[in-house]
This record gives sequence, structure tokens and C-alpha cells, in this order.
Amino acid sequence: MDYQFIQEKKQQIDQEISKVIIGMEDIVEYLTIAIFTNGHVTMEGVPGIAKTLLAKCMAKCLDIKYNRIQFTPDLMPTDIIGTNVFNVKNSEFTFHEGPIFSNIVLIDEINRAPAKTQAALFEVMEERQITVDGQSYNMEFPFLVLATQNPIDQEGTYKLPEAQLDRFIFKLELNYPDLHHEIQILSRFQSKYLSTDLTEIKACITAQDLFHIQQSIQEVYAKDELINYISNITYKTRNHPHLFLGGSPRASLAILKSAKCKAAISGRDFITPEDVQFVSYPVLNHRILLTSEKELEGIKAADVIKDIIHSIDVPR
Repeated sequence: MDYQFIQEKKQQIDQEISKVIIGMEDIVEYLTIAIFTNGHVTMEGVPGIAKTLLAKCMAKCLDIKYNRIQFTPDLMPTDIIGTNVFNVKNSEFTFHEGPIFSNIVLIDEINRAPAKTQAALFEVMEERQITVDGQSYNMEFPFLVLATQNPIDQEGTYKLPEAQLDRFIFKLELNYPDLHHEIQILSRFQSKYLSTDLTEIKACITAQDLFHIQQSIQEVYAKDELINYISNITYKTRNHPHLFLGGSPRASLAILKSAKCKAAISGRDFITPEDVQFVSYPVLNHRILLTSEKELEGIKAADVIKDIIHSIDVPR
């Protein structure tokens, strides 16, 4: 498969999603990169800016199974992964799959569920399998989690532990649309505001396409200087005076494979420093922790990541 095929599939996704979503080109690109690299994504933003709608549109672009789970404080782990049910007729237990058994799973407001329910996702996100009563059940390919959370309303929420956040390849921060895009949204939907019609979106990628795309992305070339560049970015997060916690080797690997995908969807078989810089912030922003002093001073993770990138010589 050549990289023109990957580029064409990315363009098809853009065209389909633009039928419903306006003004989120970068977010759509990051989501596409995550899916093409088999990575989970969490999206954070205030209510009403189309986080859930964007996830549903992306799922519609793929000819695969899709489930949505609304996380609530009373949700139990068995409500997600399933449970063994006793069959009176044959006096045996039968496993009943939970909604996690799908290809794309949208978890709405992931921080609304308590820690034990969030922990039910640890194994399935990392190993693509769940274990119930000592029996393991594998997920079908592909398996991707798209999670949303609201950073404003913190009452009744449970902070995601760092170990779980680290399993997301990207944390995407969605903001309000600008005035121009807001006018476009109102103009487009003024006659059909009662519900959002997703039937216009056509599936353009099959599971087999996705498998071949992921295999091809692995073959994108990264020269030694860029491997060192990525390593230096992650290493500096572990020694930065403003940070209490830096990125792990998993963060370095996430930068590498997402930079390879950025190159592939641009039609190239090699990565550039610009590819690395493009993906570094969404890869690192949820994996680093500021010191308490710098948090009180109002320092942001974005400022630290930008400072780290600017402090390292760019290979040419």
C-alpha cells in the first residue's frame, strides 16, 4: 500500500465529517491519527461544543461496530465488561458481553464514574481483552476508546488516575468556536435544529483498510537524529524544574508512531521535526504534572511543553 492511499482516506474522513462538524480541522486530524495508530483518545471541553457528536461522526466514517456508554456515579464494572449469568436449564454459567465489546466505544463523561468502574477499563485499553472469573475474552480488531469529560462541572466527578490517562495516546482540548464558525453553525442548522442528521455521513474505511493502514504506518522512516529529538523532548519533561511528573517511555513511543502517521497522511514515507512538534502537545499534556507552586502561579502544561520544544535544537 502506498502513502497516497492513506492520504486519500484521511481526505475522505475530512469530507464526511465536514458535513456535520464545522471548524475542528486540527481536532479531526488528531482523531484520525489516533485511529490510524490504534490509539485511544480522551476529549476535554465545556458542554455543548460537540465532543460527543464528533466521536459519533468519526465512528460513522468507519464501517465497524460502535457502542456508547454513559458513565454515571452508580455504574458498576460489570455494567461495562459483562458478567457470568447462571442458566437454570443447564445449570451452567454463561458469559453475557457488556457494551465494551465493540470496535469503537464512546465513553461519555468518563470522569462521572467511580474509581472501581474506571479501573475496569485498564486491562481492555492496554491488552485489548477483559478477564472475568479467570477467563479472558479478546476484543475484535480494531478496538478504540473515545472518552469525553467536562473540566468545569467537578461536582460528582472522579479524577482519572495518571495510570489510566497514560493509556490514551492523545488528550484533546476542545474550545469554543470563533465568531465566524459560530455563524456558519447557525446558518447550516437553522432549518434542522431539532436533531442532528448523521445519515449524510458515509463509511469510507473498513476494518481491513484500517489494518493495512496501521501496518504501512509502521514502515515510515525515522532517522536517528529524529529518534534522538523525540527522546530529548520526553527526557526533558522528567528533569524540568516546573514539573513533578514527566513523560514515560510510552509517551516517547506515542510521539514516534503518531509522528509517523502525520507523515503518512501527508503522503510522505519519512517523518520531519514538524511532524514531531505537531503531535507532542496532545501526547504529553495529560502525562505531565506541574509542581504545586507552578500550578498556583497559573503556569500551564502547554507553556512548559512549548518551552521544552523550543529549548532543543531541531535536527535538519
